[in-house]
Amino acid sequence: MPLSRHISPDDLLRKHQERYRIHSGRKFSGAPGTSGRSMHVASPYINRYTAWEPIPKYKLPTNGVDSKSAYQIIHDDLDLDGKPNLNLASFVSTFVEDESLRLTVENMTKNLADSDEYPALMDIHSRCISILGSIWNASPSEKPIGSATTGSSEAIHLGGLAMKRRWQEKRKAEGKDTSNPNIIMGANAQVALEKFARYFDVESRLIPVSEESNHCLDASKVLDYVDENTIGIYVILGSTYTGHYEPVKQISEILDQYEAETGHDIPIHVDGASGGFIAPFCHPNTVWDFRLKRVHSINTSGHKYGLVAAGLGWIIWRSEAYLPKHLIFELKYLGGVEQSFTLNFSRPGYQVIQQYYNFIHLGQAGYRRIQRNALANARLLSNVLESTGYFTCLSEIHRKKGLHKYVPGIVDDSDDPEHYNAGLPVVAWRLSDDFKKNYPHVKQASISTMLRVKGYIIPNYPLPPDEADVEILRVVVRESMSADLLEQLCEDIVIVTESLISSDPIDMAALAHPLQRIQEESSFARAATSLGSLSEQGSTGDLSTTTKYKHGHYKGVC
Repeated sequence: MPLSRHISPDDLLRKHQERYRIHSGRKFSGAPGTSGRSMHVASPYINRYTAWEPIPKYKLPTNGVDSKSAYQIIHDDLDLDGKPNLNLASFVSTFVEDESLRLTVENMTKNLADSDEYPALMDIHSRCISILGSIWNASPSEKPIGSATTGSSEAIHLGGLAMKRRWQEKRKAEGKDTSNPNIIMGANAQVALEKFARYFDVESRLIPVSEESNHCLDASKVLDYVDENTIGIYVILGSTYTGHYEPVKQISEILDQYEAETGHDIPIHVDGASGGFIAPFCHPNTVWDFRLKRVHSINTSGHKYGLVAAGLGWIIWRSEAYLPKHLIFELKYLGGVEQSFTLNFSRPGYQVIQQYYNFIHLGQAGYRRIQRNALANARLLSNVLESTGYFTCLSEIHRKKGLHKYVPGIVDDSDDPEHYNAGLPVVAWRLSDDFKKNYPHVKQASISTMLRVKGYIIPNYPLPPDEADVEILRVVVRESMSADLLEQLCEDIVIVTESLISSDPIDMAALAHPLQRIQEESSFARAATSLGSLSEQGSTGDLSTTTKYKHGHYKGVC
């Protein structure tokens, strides 16, 4: 959430309002801040906020307007937002079926924290936990346990807290020090993972990434970072940078061998924010879930490839034994007795209903069809981009399994995702080396900027530390990307690139990194730099593994 500074539009508009009143001769009556006109109007556009007074954006008005006018004011204000379907930077689902929307409206006010008043909602919540446990191959005999959360961020924090507390309990029982816990993750980790370490006093050990490790956690370096104080390791099933799955099984086997040699048992938490809803339906032969004994917990985002509106996450532990009991609270003041292990309390329950609707409406076949279609569209976009000769893809879901380099003329037409390298429906690409040599005046950031003019949001940003000199453009292919939109996107990318090729090199400098240029020239630059310094100072981890940028740390977000 960005920091916002208080502003007063009154200071900006007062002189113009006064000039208008003087020249028009209009007089106002009634209480201060109101007009003497009726609150009931024939048209929502005939009310005092649109005709005579500015909308009170930052102060509570003395009196309001009628509901129709209030609706129209806010509706028109929100028209300034972008088109969700053209936001190709986000993993978050933006499509809700009509029947699911009806259920949402009918259950809008239900509180997921109040099991005594809403027992049917709690039962649906339990069914979702059971379904997810089954999808992720949990064994009923181990008594899996889990909860809905506010997105994957809360779920990641809960998984980390459980690992930290179990590590502390074991160390205390052995009479050992518990003051220096650490957790392992790749330098490509999404910001929520690093937030856990910072917020809960755990040293964050970031394993450098490279092209050889597919720009994500390098399994060959895990043993260089673990020790007796390691509470666990976050392994990501689908990097937000390039979509690659991190090698959960390989890391598990490395930790098995490490435990055999040292006696240190290090658990794995799988961040399946996106991949938790892709791998089960598209890559069933990839072993990453509760089939591996070392995987203690898994989280996912219902609001990503679970196809639910924003705000829903899930976490499941393979057994209740891996959730320390004194982290669980018993709540009795809502009428009954309920158990809770979340960072939040009251929250809407309709998202859980949407999730259950998707489960029973789509079933395995429906999810498989939707996710495979997203991967097929991502492969098509990847092949089109590389065939132009302008671009090189860093994502690899369009390449035959085991093939990691682009080979001109080789395009597979299989529709089976298992035929290709496993990963998310993400296309990450950069300008090819030949293109940069032939057209040095074309900056990659300019492509992102020009596509923004057409309405697309396609970010251009650096890879994680140790590869930060390489910038990528990235498209997230979601359920809502139609064949027509995909075709138009391919055409627009090529048109924009070729227009930049023929443009004046001097003009290109103004397009590259426009937000950074504006920041540097504005009065906010100093504040931004200060925030970046605070970000660096606040880390409990080894900053030598983190690249420092001019305005703080650039992290992959979704």
